[in-house]
Amino acid sequence: MVNVILLGPPGAGKGTQAKKLVVERGMVQLSTGDMLREAKTSGSEMGLRVAEVMDRGDLVTDEIVIGLIREKMATPSAGGFIFDGFPRTLPQADALGDLLAQLGQGLDAVIEMQVDDAALVARITGRYTCGNCGQVYHDKTRPTKVAGVCDACGSTDLKRRADDTEEALRHRLMEYYKKTSPLVGYYYAKGQLATVDGLAEMDVVSAAIAKVLDSGD
Repeated sequence: MVNVILLGPPGAGKGTQAKKLVVERGMVQLSTGDMLREAKTSGSEMGLRVAEVMDRGDLVTDEIVIGLIREKMATPSAGGFIFDGFPRTLPQADALGDLLAQLGQGLDAVIEMQVDDAALVARITGRYTCGNCGQVYHDKTRPTKVAGVCDACGSTDLKRRADDTEEALRHRLMEYYKKTSPLVGYYYAKGQLATVDGLAEMDVVSAAIAKVLDSGD
């Protein structure tokens, strides 16, 4: 069993790589957003607390998130757990370390998906998808063969995410660097940090992550 944290700014591809690890290694992806949405509708004691906080428009406390993670990790996973979107801050990293110690587990790897900001902005702001079949395109690297028409299904319903503008992305990057990037130094000091090129081709990134995980076997 392997426990891993994926670090990296918005658009680095953490979610994509986490899903591949779920399929290929039988790991469980612990996505903070997914867990909160699931808890809110679960009717459990923790879920009722989450719903109350979210309905007030308040931020969910670290204590609640750790509680949700504890619940999820109570179900054994043969492949291990992927922490996606948590921890985001140093206090959260400390809390996660304490929880893992209580459960008699540890972190096997913290993988930073490094990106060049300018290249990331170009990659994200140029992408668009087919609203009908979900095929993803890019202005420069993968345009449709016929302008405005999906190659896969012929639909003309091509759209861009509202928050895929340069201004919105740079704001998200700034938030990441202010709050989350200190974790890079935190885990480096603990000797747990590995880095991969987050802007490489998806399969190349997957192979680099696999190499990191397998080196700890």
